[in-house]
Amino acid sequence: MKICVVGAGALGSTIGGTLAEAGADVWLIDRFQAHIDAIVQSGLRLREDDIDRTVRVNAATSAEGIGLADLVIVLVKSYHTRAAIEGAASLIGPDTVVMSLQNGLGHEDILAEVVGRSRVLAGKTYAGGVLLAPGHVRIGVRGKETLIGELDGSDTARVQAIAAAFNDAGLLTTVSPDIMGTIWDKLLINVATGALGGITRLTYGDMYEIAEIEACAVAAVTEAMAVAKASGVRLSIAEPRQAWLMASAGLPPEFKTSMLQSLENGAMTEIDFINGAVVRRGEACGVPTPVNRTLVACMKGVERAVIGKRVP
Repeated sequence: MKICVVGAGALGSTIGGTLAEAGADVWLIDRFQAHIDAIVQSGLRLREDDIDRTVRVNAATSAEGIGLADLVIVLVKSYHTRAAIEGAASLIGPDTVVMSLQNGLGHEDILAEVVGRSRVLAGKTYAGGVLLAPGHVRIGVRGKETLIGELDGSDTARVQAIAAAFNDAGLLTTVSPDIMGTIWDKLLINVATGALGGITRLTYGDMYEIAEIEACAVAAVTEAMAVAKASGVRLSIAEPRQAWLMASAGLPPEFKTSMLQSLENGAMTEIDFINGAVVRRGEACGVPTPVNRTLVACMKGVERAVIGKRVP
């Protein structure tokens, strides 16, 4: 199976590097020139349990010349989704599957508009990664589940083949018969910690020592669960604090949320696709979301202070 990861930042490199280490034919595609150069020259270094290992993997800054892929995994920032899949047109053949593993809501609809709904799978992963330097990533995959599925909930040969490839690489992967419920479950995890990590600038270890942060996180998740219920979404997470505990499970205390990593890299966050999505869905179904609305406002203020004008 030829797999192209479009958006090979911290998480994309973690997923792609792990698959390549297991023998999959993987291409990492990312606009970060120094990162790609380092991978091409010296391989991708994966750090796990404070031990580095090097994986040889193909890498490029664009899709040109790579040829058709069997699977395109989309892991760009949410606001780059349309441009990224349009730029990856040369990878898409008659049998190519496109799968989003991005955080937040709405990516599958964008991908379907570009490549056709029949090509699109959805997925969510609890694996994590931190970019330590160009070509060097701290990975968190052990025991972290990935769920994937057809948009209509059907059980197909292609989704089973992808799950098998992931599992063979040590990426604990399950096929979900209700991927929208799965997406909302992961959204709750991001709602719990993403914005709070970015606003406070704290690592997971530090955040989890402050009772007031936990209380705010649980309140934000409570709102999101109410919105999901009003929208007819079935959740597997039973109570709000469960999402807070799941968010850090298995991650080293020095790990940072993706929103904080974005800010530290001088980039926009995905706040509009996470807490902002809860606010918009809440407005649509008449559920108030004051905590999430406040987190969105605070994060946009932090973005302005840190990176200036919101330009992708």
